[in-house]
Amino acid sequence: MPFASFFWILFALLLTNCATQTTNTTLPTPASRSAQQQHLAKVSHLQSFSLRGRLGVVTQKQGFSGSIDWQHHPQSDQIDVFSPLGGKIANIQKTPDAVVLTDVKGNSVKAADAESLTNMTLGFRLPLTGLNDWALGRPTSSKVDDMSWDDQGRLIMLKQDGWDIQYENYEEVKEVFLPKKIVLKSEQLNLKLLVEQWIQIE
Repeated sequence: MPFASFFWILFALLLTNCATQTTNTTLPTPASRSAQQQHLAKVSHLQSFSLRGRLGVVTQKQGFSGSIDWQHHPQSDQIDVFSPLGGKIANIQKTPDAVVLTDVKGNSVKAADAESLTNMTLGFRLPLTGLNDWALGRPTSSKVDDMSWDDQGRLIMLKQDGWDIQYENYEEVKEVFLPKKIVLKSEQLNLKLLVEQWIQIE
């Protein structure tokens, strides 16, 4: 498997980590505080989702892009990864016990978690925890360094776990506003997730 393709696929493992709790904050006015609480109450109940989207990754040396089909459940993730031309590159499965990446030729790489796998293959550990929460527009249960909200109570900026996260667009899905464009930046890489379709939320 070409190194570039394999390197890009590994970044899709950013999508396989779980965190379920949200963080409470206060906003300057009673109206904005109420809007935030109402929005967080809606997204906090979401445990499973399915989406289709595009993922772009830029490191200090290389850039990669492609599309994904992602099914997330509290105890598992199933991700199909596609090249920019639409050809399937790999499947990623996450369970509580392991993360397994299988390419189209049937070659597999397995590790206890995504952090271990990226450390094993790339030589450094990525701060991966929480993307399933961030994709829904909510912070994880870990310490929040900074965040801000719009007047409808939706996150527009979040700093957490070494990431600077910007939310640039939302859409209403089953009476819940969910992100359409998320830009994540760390010292090592920039990642952009464009959600083309929220297929299912529960």
